[in-house]
Amino acid sequence: MLKSISKTLLGAALIAAASAPHAFAETTLNALFMAQAAYSEADVRAMTDAFTKANPDIKVNLEFVPYEGLHDKTVLAQGSGGGYDVVLFDVIWPAEYAANNVLVDVSSRITDDMKKGVLPGAWTTVNYDGKSYGMPWILDTKYLFYNKEILEKAGIKAPPKTWDELTEQAKIIKDKGLLATPIAWSWAQAEAAICDYTTLVSAYGGEFLKDGKPAFAEGGGLDALKYMVDSYKSGLTNPNSKEFLEEDVRNVFQNGEAAFALNWTYMYNMANAGKDSKVAGKVGVVPAPGVSGKSEVSAVNGSMGLGITTTSKHPDEAWKYIVHMTSQETQNAYAKLSLPIWSSSYDDPAVTAGQEEMIAAAKLGLAAMYPRPTTPKYQELSTALQQAIQEALLDQASPEDALKSAAENSGL
Repeated sequence: MLKSISKTLLGAALIAAASAPHAFAETTLNALFMAQAAYSEADVRAMTDAFTKANPDIKVNLEFVPYEGLHDKTVLAQGSGGGYDVVLFDVIWPAEYAANNVLVDVSSRITDDMKKGVLPGAWTTVNYDGKSYGMPWILDTKYLFYNKEILEKAGIKAPPKTWDELTEQAKIIKDKGLLATPIAWSWAQAEAAICDYTTLVSAYGGEFLKDGKPAFAEGGGLDALKYMVDSYKSGLTNPNSKEFLEEDVRNVFQNGEAAFALNWTYMYNMANAGKDSKVAGKVGVVPAPGVSGKSEVSAVNGSMGLGITTTSKHPDEAWKYIVHMTSQETQNAYAKLSLPIWSSSYDDPAVTAGQEEMIAAAKLGLAAMYPRPTTPKYQELSTALQQAIQEALLDQASPEDALKSAAENSGL
């Protein structure tokens, strides 16, 4: 009797197992992103949810850190022998990451369609020494945003085309009592300040390095810092700019407290159409200005890529995830926060509708993107320059002496 019951139970169990839904062997990926600018945390989660629905056998754990923590988190995780499978990286890091074996060379995984379809300038984000260390994901530069209503009240017909014109227009706005400090910048002692400085270096035709040695303490590099100091001391620049990051600049601008601001693409739709913005419908955008006789526009390469770490145990699944996140379909769906890396996207009305002004500025700005120096010692160089900018702004050293000291402390 017991044998018969046992057989019956066993048979029922086998039938139940056979009719149960197929169980996937789940792979878990750990991915590191930043919690500021470009795509929001909610958008990255939504993109990832679409991926996991299409790939139920892959789970993705997302971690978000401020931009300032992205580099160190990636490097420290490598040292611990585990951590992340997919990491977001800045255009300034492939040289260091290649030298220290942080990212996998994915050149063989990149298809002909990817090579042909992605904008040529975007590949500079992930390439170093003839190899590709990921896929470009965020294609970005800084633009000059302006408050159309304030310019109109000041009698200014068109936004500035040169940095000197920006100073002149800011002075008109200040003198007419429209705003006490018309310009906002991201000049905190962080990478944000280097991006603003690089934009000006590109305008003045400067160089960071010559024959591998610092060259920013003279010529256009010196002119760029002098402009920053003059703007700060003139009272036209918001004095809190020396502590601002990009989100601070966005908040000040969308509260109507700045006539001009230098910032990334994401600010356009957030300030021009955001529910919390006091300047919705009044936001103008143009490429960052140039310098008479030297440049028409100026721009910094602020792009970022997604790569696979050398410690990842699941490189194939990690690449599958990266392909999804950087695909034209995904990028087009979120084009109001970050412009796509795909050239044909700019002919798609779904991408351009409602942000024609932003697209027009991007066509000029993205073509003029100037790189921050490509060197495995970038972190040391950036830290030295950040300190030099602060010292010059605070009048602790002249621009000449501050940059000379930065050159000596750059590690190059």
